[in-house]
Amino acid sequence: MTVYGATNGGGERSGELPRVDVVVVGAGQAGLSAAYHLRRRGFAPYRAGSDGGFVVLDADDAPGGAWAHRSPSLRMATVHGFHDLPDFELPEPDPDAPAREVVPGYFAAYEARHALPVVRPVHVLAVRSASDRPDARTDALPDVRSDVRSDSRTEGAPASGHEAAPGERLLVETDRGTWSTRALINATGTWTRPFLPHYPGHFAGRQLHYAAYRGPEEFAGRRVLVVGGGASAIQVLSEVAAVGETVWVTRTAPVFHDGPFTPEYGRAVVAKVEERVRQGLPVRSVVSVTGLGPSVAYRRAEELGALHRRPMFDRLTEHGVAWGDEELAVDAIVWATGFRPEVGHLAPLGLRSAGGGIALTGTRATADPRVHLVGYGPSASTIGANRAGRAAVTDIVGLLGAPTPEGPRPDTSAALAAPAAVAAR
Repeated sequence: MTVYGATNGGGERSGELPRVDVVVVGAGQAGLSAAYHLRRRGFAPYRAGSDGGFVVLDADDAPGGAWAHRSPSLRMATVHGFHDLPDFELPEPDPDAPAREVVPGYFAAYEARHALPVVRPVHVLAVRSASDRPDARTDALPDVRSDVRSDSRTEGAPASGHEAAPGERLLVETDRGTWSTRALINATGTWTRPFLPHYPGHFAGRQLHYAAYRGPEEFAGRRVLVVGGGASAIQVLSEVAAVGETVWVTRTAPVFHDGPFTPEYGRAVVAKVEERVRQGLPVRSVVSVTGLGPSVAYRRAEELGALHRRPMFDRLTEHGVAWGDEELAVDAIVWATGFRPEVGHLAPLGLRSAGGGIALTGTRATADPRVHLVGYGPSASTIGANRAGRAAVTDIVGLLGAPTPEGPRPDTSAALAAPAAVAAR
């Protein structure tokens, strides 16, 4: 599908690769923010047959990112924080409207308003340096700044990783062909990689991760074990406890943050997460740093008496879970145990450090200045994603140089009038 004038031609046609300055992978909050700032800084939307500009490759069939896959029971009133995208406020939504409808409609209107070149559905399979694929043409770019260093790979990165030569292009291999690019902004988020911890034993009842949770109706009159200490677990408890019985377990005692989330507190939280990614350590959950704060869902769960936490069980049993000799029978287990970053397609670049994560300097991969990660680590929030998109583009302009200004922007004012109609296209 072609969106707002973007090429539909991600692929190898007659031996030629579509060549752009920047590929953005993912069209969620972080990817759209990055795309907006690319346009603002003068990068033109890619056109078939042209050379340069930028394109956004999105794996979903329609706008919305992870929001399109959230539970229908998640309402705008219970969303755990949302920040407008740059240069377009979200119209005041009905608090009872499903978030999976409101936010995708807003994202669709945003893509139209700024004529962003989003091509979907496109699944990115691998990203590698051009010289790592012997059948590909390698194009050195003489105008790339001298801060692209051939010895930039972090200590401890896998030996298979490629050390980028100055000006070497990246190849973005997808299920619809390959793109050649000078830089890449990875904004793939975490929703596609739900994390399920392993515990010994076997449970014969219903088990599901929060990613597959679709509301409390199927659990009416049942006893449900909810595993996890984050906002997702609180949402499930606040809904299921109204129709059935809940038991809440977490690996560590939850930390409750009673005070307001002030700007000073937010900066302190971000600093802690930034330090981990700077060291190349695996990213931890946001709640492990922020603690659980007051929210509509939290207050509802508290009123329903659902916040009496138990420690993590030792093992699964056929009919439930057990702590030593004590067994508790349950009808279902909801694993609200979080997600992991979707970065497997970056493996050919050898970005992982000895600590197990991808070390970042700001948003830039320390091991490869051509690659930026947004919506990752300290920017894994709606406001953080906005800031990261701007920071990544500023860095890329420093690396590639300012682009040649594009022509007049198309008139997309009609997109403002009916976001719902845009979302339905």
